[in-house]
Amino acid sequence: MTSAPHAERQTTTFADLWFDPICPWAWMTSRWLGEVAATRDITVRWHVMSLAVLNEGRDLSEKYRRMMDDGWGPVRVVTAARLAHGDDVVKPLYDAIGTRLHPGGRKDKDAVLAEALAEVGLPAALAGAATSAEHDDALRASHAEAMALVGEDVGTPVVAIGGVGFFGPVVTPAPTGEEAGRLWDGLVLMTSVPGFYELKRTRTDGPIFG
Repeated sequence: MTSAPHAERQTTTFADLWFDPICPWAWMTSRWLGEVAATRDITVRWHVMSLAVLNEGRDLSEKYRRMMDDGWGPVRVVTAARLAHGDDVVKPLYDAIGTRLHPGGRKDKDAVLAEALAEVGLPAALAGAATSAEHDDALRASHAEAMALVGEDVGTPVVAIGGVGFFGPVVTPAPTGEEAGRLWDGLVLMTSVPGFYELKRTRTDGPIFG
């Protein structure tokens, strides 16, 4: 008897992804998870974390410090949108911002945020959150949730399955189709091993968006 097409799928109810909109590696991971959602029975919950928060108090180069200072805007706007309009706006707004920043290569963050809000149908006034600390407590709380899972010596993205979190996976280009599903299956297996902590090699390629 031939098995049903999806009989061998491993299923997990929820996967949680923490991302900073400015991080190209988080973008790659998010594209992979989108592919996984099409091949496995998962529900992805989207959360913000912040490289600017992560690097507070650290000795950084002047160039990287400027990047961190400039990085507050997008994550603040996503946070403000979530607080005002609910969790369902996080993913589409991230998609709209990230498409412009990463494959689009845009640097004009003010214009990117204005265009992204318009694309998703959110109020233009939310762009004002980019330069306001009004919602930083909520941003920091979301960031702290990710750090509680993985510790302070990692970056973004953080992915959690069943409450077990890891930094990464860091992938380029993002796997698609069943290849994406197999990577997911492997990550599910690793999270089931209580003593598994780390698997890493040096990156030899930058983010490949196309």
